Amino acid sequence: MNKKIVLIGAGSAQFGQETVADILLSKVLKGSEICLHDINPRALKTTQIVTSRAVKENNLPFTITATTNRKQALKGADFCVISIEVGYRFGLWEQDWSIPLKYGSRQVFGENGGPGGMFHALRIIPPILAICADAAKICPDAFIFNYSNPMSRICLAVKRKFPQLKFYGLCHEIGSMPHHLPKLLKTPFSNLAIKAGGLNHFTWLLEVKYKKTGKDAYPEVRRKWLNYIKGRPERTMVNAIFQKFGYLPVTTDSHFGEYIHWAKDVADHKGIKNFYRFYKKYCFKRINRLQDILSGKNKDEWWTKFSGERLIPMFEEIITDAHKEELAVNLPNSEPHAPNLLIDNLPKDCVVEVPAMVDKKGVHGVKLGMLSKGIAGLLNHEAAVQDVLVEAAIQGSRDLALQALLVDTNMTSFRKAEQLLDKMIKTQKKYLGYIK
Repeated sequence: MNKKIVLIGAGSAQFGQETVADILLSKVLKGSEICLHDINPRALKTTQIVTSRAVKENNLPFTITATTNRKQALKGADFCVISIEVGYRFGLWEQDWSIPLKYGSRQVFGENGGPGGMFHALRIIPPILAICADAAKICPDAFIFNYSNPMSRICLAVKRKFPQLKFYGLCHEIGSMPHHLPKLLKTPFSNLAIKAGGLNHFTWLLEVKYKKTGKDAYPEVRRKWLNYIKGRPERTMVNAIFQKFGYLPVTTDSHFGEYIHWAKDVADHKGIKNFYRFYKKYCFKRINRLQDILSGKNKDEWWTKFSGERLIPMFEEIITDAHKEELAVNLPNSEPHAPNLLIDNLPKDCVVEVPAMVDKKGVHGVKLGMLSKGIAGLLNHEAAVQDVLVEAAIQGSRDLALQALLVDTNMTSFRKAEQLLDKMIKTQKKYLGYIK
C-alpha cells in the first residue's frame, strides 16, 4: 500500500525512531514513503541516516525522504504525525514548574495542567496551528495525529481554528490498564472489556467486565486495588481519588494532580520528583542510544521490535476499514457526524478522551453518556480553564491569559497571578512575546 507518512518532529530520539520502527514492521504499509521532517537539521540527519541504513541493509520495502521544509514534506501526505516541543524541553519545563510556585500556585507538576501547563500550552499551540494551517492548504484530506502535550489544549485549539481537519490526539496513558488489570484480576486483558473517559491525563476507568461471563469486574477492582498498589510510588493521590469518587484514575499523581488544586495535600511529591528525574534521564539515554547506533557502537536491530504504541495499528485500521475499537483517543466532544455529545455532562466545545471506532473514514468517538456528578464537576472546571486559555493562545491576548490563570484554582492570589504572568512572559519572551 503506497502511502506517504509524514513525521513532524522526526529528529526526536524517542518519537522518530520508535514510530519509524513500527512502520517498517507493518505489512499493510509496505511500499510507503516515510517523510522525516524536523526544524533541527542535525537531529533530522541522524534519524535519516539510521533509518535509511536499516531500509537499505535489510532490503525493506519503504522509501525514506527527509526535509526541513515543512510545506515540501506535507505535499501528498496521507498520514501526518505531530510530536514536537518548543525550545529546550526540560529547561522550560522546570521554569513552568518552579516559577509559579513562587507566585501562589499550588501545582504539583508543570506539564499539562495548572499555571505551568498553561505556559506550556501558550508556547506550543501557535507552532502547531501553523503546521495545521499548512496541512489545511496542502494535504486537507490527510489523517493527522498529535502526540504533543498539553494534549487537550492543543486539540481544542486545532478544533476551533481548523474544524475541517481530521485531527486526533493520542496518548499512551491508557496503557496502564492492560498493565495493571490482568495482574489484579488474574485474567488476560483479552478477557476484559473496559471503558475509560474524561480529559487527557484526567481520565477514569468507568467500566470493566469479564468478556467470557459478562460479569462486572469493578467490585473486585475496588476490593483488591489498595492492597495491589501498596508500596508503589506516585499513587497516593490516585488512591485517595479512587476511595472518595469511586472510580480509578487511569494515570499517576504527576499527571492527574495537575488539574486539582487540593492535590498538594495528598499527592506523592517525592514520587513525582523521582518520575521527572527518571523521565529526563530516560530521554537523554535514548539520544545516546541513537548516537551509538549511528556510530556503529550499538549493533541492536532497533527497528525489529514493536513499540506498543497504537499509532501505526490505527493507520492500518483506517486503510483496511477495520471498524475496530481503540481504548482512548482525544476527540471533540461534539463530532460533526454525531448529533449527540460523547460525554453528556461536559461542554460541547471541549476535547474529550474516549474510546473510538476506526474505519476508512477516520476515528469516531464512542458515546459514554453521563459521568458521575463528582467526576463531571472536576472535569467541567478544567474544561472552563482550557476554554479561556485556548482563546488566549489563538488571540495572543494577555487579558485572556490572565483570566485563565484566575479561573484556575491552582492560583491562590489575585495580585500574584498578574505578577506571575508578567514574569513568565518576560522569562520566556522568545516564545510568549506574542501575548500582548
